[in-house]
Formats: sequence, C-alpha cells, structure tokens
Amino acid sequence: MGKLALAAKVTHVPSLYLSELDGPYHGCRQAAIDGHREIGRRCRELGVDTIVVFDVHWLVTSEYHINCAPRFDGVYTSNELPHFIKNMPYGCPGNVALGHLIAQVANEMGVKARAHSDTTLDLEYGTLVPMRYMNGDEHFKAVSISGWCMWHDLATSVRFGLAVRKAIEEHYDGTVAILASGSLSHHFADNGTAAQFMDRVWDPFLEQTDRTVVGLWEAGDWKTFCEMLPLYSQKCWGEGGMHDTAMLLGALGWDSYESRVEVITPYFGSSGTGQINAIFPVTPLSV
Repeated sequence: MGKLALAAKVTHVPSLYLSELDGPYHGCRQAAIDGHREIGRRCRELGVDTIVVFDVHWLVTSEYHINCAPRFDGVYTSNELPHFIKNMPYGCPGNVALGHLIAQVANEMGVKARAHSDTTLDLEYGTLVPMRYMNGDEHFKAVSISGWCMWHDLATSVRFGLAVRKAIEEHYDGTVAILASGSLSHHFADNGTAAQFMDRVWDPFLEQTDRTVVGLWEAGDWKTFCEMLPLYSQKCWGEGGMHDTAMLLGALGWDSYESRVEVITPYFGSSGTGQINAIFPVTPLSV
C-alpha cells in the first residue's frame, strides 16, 4: 500500500535559527541548513506527502505519543535557549490518519502508543527546526512522535520504529519520510563556557567516539553499532537516550539493515554536542 521513501538522522540545533539572524553568528550553520533543504528536495523528488519526526525534544514518561493534529500553527520561543530561538513563526498541515494508524499498529504489536489529533499539544523544536528548512512552503504534512523517552528501553523503541514502518507500508495510502531528529554525543558546554564551544564538541573522547560511529554507518556495520548503542547512548550522553535512532533503525531492520549512509552535512560540533545530517537508504525488510 504505502511507501517509506526516505529515512534520515538530522540535526535540530537551535543555532540553525540563530544562523539566519544578523549578528556574530550569522551564517554559522549554513551547511546544516543546506543539508535540510537537500533532504526536503529529495523528499519532493520521491513524492513524499508526510514527514514523520522522532523528536527527542518531546519528553514523555509513559507510553509512546504521536502528535497528529490536523494543523500546526504558532510562534515559538525555546524555553531551553530563549536567546537562540525567539519568536519563530511556524505552520504546516498535520496528518491525522497516519498518526492513528501508527498508534493502532504499535498497540497491535504490544507497544503501548496513543495518537493525539484533538489536542492543543504544541510542537517541540526537534520538529520545528527541520520543518522550517525542509518544509517552509508547507508542501508536506507533518507528524511528530515523542523521542525523549525517559522510562523506556531501547529495544521497545526499536519495535515501535518497526510499527511505524508497518503502518506506512501495510495500511497507509501514501508516501512517507521519517527523520530521527537528535544529536550524536550530547554533552552541552558547561554553564559559562558556551561561546568557546559554539563550534566544538565538549571532549575529544566524545568527538572520536562520534566519528567512529559515523564510520560504522558509512561502512554499513549495523551489527556493531546496534550492539554498542545502549552503552554509547549512556557514556556519550546521547540526546533523549537516542531513542530516535533506535526508532529509525527499527524501521529499517535494526541489525539486519545493511545499507551505507550518505552523509549530507558532515559531522560538526555545536555548543559541545556532535551533529550530522545523514540519509539512511530505505531497503526492503528481511523476512
């Protein structure tokens, strides 16, 4: 029925928005913005109608939650970094039907999930920032899924990702892209040191581990990466526990996935954290 056409791991650092504004950081994230726009361009080429975002800025403490309101509109200021993202307008259509299909399939697979369409839930910037550059013309519908899963295990998030794939391919009449919106290592610069780490990773250990991970992705060594993901996410302060990445790989086949990623925006440091835009080629799931 439906088709999963594109999958990617993307950055959402708030300095992307800061990069647009006049001031000392103007243009600092142009490469990442260009990467988002390239991913959006490819989604258009592939006939994508909806982008599903696994958003590690949406914190939940129980179950998996899907924001599939019919429409998203507002003006956003980050409560985390209000000097980075302030008064940013946004707007795009949602996809009620797809959100409910994902919840239905997840529940049938034993993964408790809830879709919220009659809701006043706002979007978090893990969704808003990529949508700003990929979907500024509101070409795509958006569905946002909680990815900061505080009391969940990664194995269940892998299974949830598989449920997303099954909902798309077995029940949805359309073409979808999925984004894991979150960092690699995620140790922010300590208070008072932010300026000196604007374009750096917090520690050489973190940067070298991230670069090793990217190398595994580029080599298609998913068995090694999937085995190391739980400890990697802990020791390198993976954003949101890296549940977004577990969901993404769950949708692609987990450790039986074999494709090599295509890096769109090379790895870079931002406020101490490690960031990337990378496309994960979608291949048939092994039976």
